[in-house]
Parts: sequence; structure tokens; C-alpha cells
Amino acid sequence: MPDLFKKSAYIFDSFSLLRLFQKEPGYEKIIKLLKHIETHRLFKYLNAINMGEIIYISKREFGNQYKLEILAQIERLEFIILPVTNELIFQAAELKADYSISYADCFLLASAIQNQAIIVTGDPEFKKVESLAEIIWV
Repeated sequence: MPDLFKKSAYIFDSFSLLRLFQKEPGYEKIIKLLKHIETHRLFKYLNAINMGEIIYISKREFGNQYKLEILAQIERLEFIILPVTNELIFQAAELKADYSISYADCFLLASAIQNQAIIVTGDPEFKKVESLAEIIWV
């Protein structure tokens, strides 16, 4: 496994989880990573802002029932949902001022930095901030 698979904490963005749930290209890599995390009892995080993204995207694209199914899957996967603290808001705002990425992605990046977690994403926006956090591309 690559060195990135040897870290102790991972944070997933809405891009990676929606890719997983919809079985889009790259979802097999996410399944492999989730099995590795479970086997080695590592931390897997989801920021509350990104969970909100998953909720609205699922509902908008596929309806309320699908949204509920996605939320049940997230619960089954036992993600640690990271709260949005004032400190995180300030850090995300600073990142937004410095980098041209979405505000939700700034919360994920700030959470990754705070928790020393590797970002799991396929969102090309994160190419702009690769120097700030480790990333597993899916």
C-alpha cells in the first residue's frame, strides 16, 4: 500500500463519498481504503459542512428517499462527524481569502489541518492546495 495508507486519520469530502455511493469510477479505491481504515482501527472523519453538501446534493439530484439512504450509509460506516467550531470557521475563512476554492472545501481543508488527517477526494479544486495537506486522489 502507498505510504498515505499508513496514516492514522483520513477525512472524506462530499466528492469522494458521493462517488462511492453512486459507484462512479474510483469507488473501488475508496472501498479498499475504508477496509484498511476499519482493519487498522484508524480515524475516518467527515466535516459537518461536507455532510450538509452530501444531503443537499443527494436530495437535489435523486430525491428525498435517496438522501435518507445515503445518510443511513454514512451512519453505518461510522464516520466521526467533525463539528464546526468558531476556530474552524476562522481558519476556513482565512483559507478562503488565500485560495480560490469553495468555502465548503475550505472547511474540509481546515479540518484536515487541525486533525492531521489525509484528505480523500477526487475534486480537482484541491490541486490548488496540495502543499497544505496530504491527499489521496480517487
